Amino acid sequence: MKLLTGLSLLSLIPHVLSVPTGSSHRPRSQSGQDGQQPLLNLKPQRTYSRDLVSLDGLWNFALASDDNSTAQPWTGPLPKGLECPVPASYNDIFVSQEIHDHVGWVYYQREVIVPRGWSGEQYLVRAEAATHHGRIYVNDRLVAEHVGGYTPFEADITDLVAAGEEFRLTIAVNNELTYETIPPGKVEVLENTGRRVQDYQHDFFNYAGLARSVWLYSVPKQHIRDITVVTDVDGEIGLINYSVKMSGNATAGNNIKICVLDEAGETVSKASGPKGTVRINSVNLWQPGAAYLYQFRADIVDSSGKVLDTYSVATGVRTIKVSGAQFLINDKPFYFTGFGKHEDTAVRGKGHDQAYMVHDFQLLNWIGANSFRTSHYPYAEEVMDFADRHGIVVIDETPAVGLAFSIDAGLDASDSPPTFGPDGINNKTREAHAQAIRELIARDKNHASVVMWSIANEPASNEDGAREYFEPLAKLTRSLDSTRPITFANLGSATFELDRISDFFDVLCLNRYFGWYSETGQIDEAEAELEKELRGWQEKFPEKPIIMSEYGADTIAGLHSVLDVLWSEEFQVRMLDMYHRVFDRMESVVGELVWNFADFQTALGITRVDGNKKGVFTRDRKPKAAAHGLRESTTPNHASGHTSPVALESTSSATPPKAASTS
Repeated sequence: MKLLTGLSLLSLIPHVLSVPTGSSHRPRSQSGQDGQQPLLNLKPQRTYSRDLVSLDGLWNFALASDDNSTAQPWTGPLPKGLECPVPASYNDIFVSQEIHDHVGWVYYQREVIVPRGWSGEQYLVRAEAATHHGRIYVNDRLVAEHVGGYTPFEADITDLVAAGEEFRLTIAVNNELTYETIPPGKVEVLENTGRRVQDYQHDFFNYAGLARSVWLYSVPKQHIRDITVVTDVDGEIGLINYSVKMSGNATAGNNIKICVLDEAGETVSKASGPKGTVRINSVNLWQPGAAYLYQFRADIVDSSGKVLDTYSVATGVRTIKVSGAQFLINDKPFYFTGFGKHEDTAVRGKGHDQAYMVHDFQLLNWIGANSFRTSHYPYAEEVMDFADRHGIVVIDETPAVGLAFSIDAGLDASDSPPTFGPDGINNKTREAHAQAIRELIARDKNHASVVMWSIANEPASNEDGAREYFEPLAKLTRSLDSTRPITFANLGSATFELDRISDFFDVLCLNRYFGWYSETGQIDEAEAELEKELRGWQEKFPEKPIIMSEYGADTIAGLHSVLDVLWSEEFQVRMLDMYHRVFDRMESVVGELVWNFADFQTALGITRVDGNKKGVFTRDRKPKAAAHGLRESTTPNHASGHTSPVALESTSSATPPKAASTS
């Protein structure tokens, strides 16, 4: 039986019959609807009705001695000796091969005091991410559990610890990947040593731990639980369509008051009620390179007029639309120039670092980039906030990478098994994938910088089972957010002749490495193959814009040659120049995202020498020749709105334009 039929049949039978299901330790109070993990929407913020305490810093740290099923290290202090910084991946912190290569559970622990002034409030512990499976323990009790390494989870501890009391906070983190997780993988046991090793298809190191901040925060007993804003423009009037949800214990008679403030702090519009539309006259639009953010403030007001809770959402008024082969922002053609990136630095791994974040955005501005893709997972929310404030356009991606057994850590793997089926990417994988989409959109739906959802990177879209796997996920994404286009990054072997799923999506994102993985070193031959491939997609889907979401060549900084020598800085420059020539001949191409912004760490292997070297910057952010070339180049403007680096820099500090009049 073909796997196409097999996967289709699996979707018709109970999930518990299609894949063995492990026992669940999830606290009952943390389960969402239909057993889903609860969705977290609003990032903690300090207002006069809310407070928060950072729990970042040094935590006691220990490796688990088993699979976390019998030992209970959270019931007492961890052994003394190791301390680990939060936020940071733990792998490269210690001079220990055992810790670096550890597969399984680790524990972080510290003492925390609930502020005395929080009496009468509701207070929670929140982890912004735990890669890839996290559990929160308060003293001896498991209070929250979450699977998925790049989105937040939290626990309400109000009934467990009194204000003014101290408690022991332990967070357990497991880095194991299986075919029931996103990204997928499998754990193997070595024959001679019995050591457990993690195998995965994605081409970046499986950093783990608490890579983002941990918070203790308070909200009033009656509080705002979620806010959704969707913007539109009518002539010179900006429209903010909103929905505000209150906590379940909100008292009847309370009302929602809305106030919108401009960047000068002046009130420009008001409204009331949990749903409605706010109108802003002579609106300042959020534009790429020229951000303008209003503060959308929602208050819960009781019958006496007292404000019980307040929360603000930074809101950029802009529109997004795909029209034919054009990508429109504020009804103007937009051309993506930028990069695929990674959250990756030395020592910290994927740990969020404010200094590196600011410096990376400075380099994006220096080189003339206007956009990036969050390859291959949701980035820290601070990154999204920064992009909002600085007018950088973002393609926001789920952690669904490695859904193709034909590639092994970025390279073709011979004699690979079929990807989709009960022993590979299956119904349980798809359930995890769907939850990753829900959590990404719930977290990032209000960011003006986010213009498109990418639901996967390089899946086996040319194989049997791909269509059955992706059709419900594409429908789910549209049902959660109908205002943004959707896409996925297409694998090179899934050509326009072989791909089976691109009709589900609005924009074609293509990852291609002609001249590197194929036609290696042959620039002229690669140019012909690239143009042939792009014209094939353009003819098959003339109504869809095309973004080259990955292209590049590994480059060793300091290696030079007058010839086309692979790995040299000159070859990287020539290869990128060739791609840009071809893009300029394609009417449907509306974007070019070089792979990669900076070198990054990968799994060990004979094809990777201390990581992937396709960055135009080194891992410590030193420019290679290609970075200077990209900065100095000015690509002729297309009718599709190709924005050159010079044009972007000249508008980055410009006064935000007003909405165009229809008169």
